[in-house]
Amino acid sequence: MKKLMTMTRQFRDDETGAAMVEYSILIGLISAAAIAAIVLVGGYVTNSWAVLTNVLNLG
Repeated sequence: MKKLMTMTRQFRDDETGAAMVEYSILIGLISAAAIAAIVLVGGYVTNSWAVLTNVLNLG
């Protein structure tokens, strides 16, 4: 019984699982921000490229 209580206390005091969850959420947020930035920059570059090609075709 004493061994079970010791294991229960160790499980309660162990915070590695909580830290892993926090890091996983942080990685997910950073990934989402990076994907959003790439999509926004990609749209800007595509629009700029289209304007440039139109200007060159007219000239």
